[in-house]
Amino acid sequence: MRAATRISLALAVSYLAMPMTADALEFSGYVRSGAGSSENGGSQSCFQLPGAQSKYRLGNECETYSELDLRQDLLSLDDGSTLSVEGMAQLYNEYGHTPKFTGDYGFARMNQMYAEWSNMPALNGGSLWAGRRFYKRNDIHISDFYYWNQSATGFGVDEMVIGDLKYSYVFSRKDSYFQDDYTTRHDFNVGGFKTNPGGEVEVGYSYIDNPDRGDSSSGWAITGQHVQKLFLGGTNKFALQYGEGPGTGLGTTGDVGLDRDSKSYRLVEFFDWQITPRLGGQVEVVYQKDIRPDSDDQDWLSVGGRTTYAFTDQFKLVGELGRDQVDAADGTRKLTKFTVAPTWSPAGPGFWARPEFRLYYTYASWNEAAQRAASQMAAGSALSDSGVFDNARHGSNFGVQVEYWWK
Repeated sequence: MRAATRISLALAVSYLAMPMTADALEFSGYVRSGAGSSENGGSQSCFQLPGAQSKYRLGNECETYSELDLRQDLLSLDDGSTLSVEGMAQLYNEYGHTPKFTGDYGFARMNQMYAEWSNMPALNGGSLWAGRRFYKRNDIHISDFYYWNQSATGFGVDEMVIGDLKYSYVFSRKDSYFQDDYTTRHDFNVGGFKTNPGGEVEVGYSYIDNPDRGDSSSGWAITGQHVQKLFLGGTNKFALQYGEGPGTGLGTTGDVGLDRDSKSYRLVEFFDWQITPRLGGQVEVVYQKDIRPDSDDQDWLSVGGRTTYAFTDQFKLVGELGRDQVDAADGTRKLTKFTVAPTWSPAGPGFWARPEFRLYYTYASWNEAAQRAASQMAAGSALSDSGVFDNARHGSNFGVQVEYWWK
């Protein structure tokens, strides 16, 4: 672990040990962990189709993961604005390995560390910020798919109000730990377009400048999203996205080696519902088309859903069914995954109530093209012929998991 990361984590832990005043320090976080095994007696191996950008999560997560976040207000000014700092420690370790949060099977790092001057009268209630920040993250919960994610290491203006609209801008050089190259990126957003009762549209444009590789490797992306609240007791989101070159990352900075001839289109539709206090869930459809000049074109379609039904105020039965299909040059890859999970939720019967303590059984099946691609691209993975299920094109896992978030 790098020395800077050790120091940052030490500071975060020291903050946790400090006495917390009622309104000065905010502590929030997320954690999931558990233990699982495959039908063959080996360690749990999770199912994800090669070429698909996400997987259906329930009973299909093979790691211990946590985020611990602290936010401290430093100064409240007479004009009503506030100066704050925020930091988040992120811990990850794969199942089946000693939980060291280091090395090939884990990590520990500060994935947020920034300062913010919020509620500024000069920005009509908007804010200025600088540092490393999770920012405008739009995700589908059941597949953990961040389809529009402007997280960044940089600085920005957040939701400056002009008339009925909210304007945001971010300048960044790196959008995540996993982005290899520092690349200049500009993100512009305008939100607040009222389209119908309970409905609102936001649009965003990203320009990615890569001068080291020439203008032909610069790229851009555009996203439009409609959010409908009070939809079956939940929320519906519909998004259309298009990108060229490094903009083909759509929600993030894509491959900076791609030129403008590379294009990606994406459609996202998902909604959660809570029809009764005991019956809830979430459904998603994602379609993405990637066009590459080197003939590595690909189409990805993902359709799935999760349903929860509470028999009592604290006991639920949760089921999830998802199917991914990737049409690529080497054939059409297919994966279907199903999970059933009796669940104890002391916080209540709703879909979003946490913590949840789950027992789960997961079954998945895939075709020969999926196995062939996995063997070439991810040897040893669940779908490959060198994985825990050998040459079989189906398999199952079972185990126990806890998931909890708080604020």
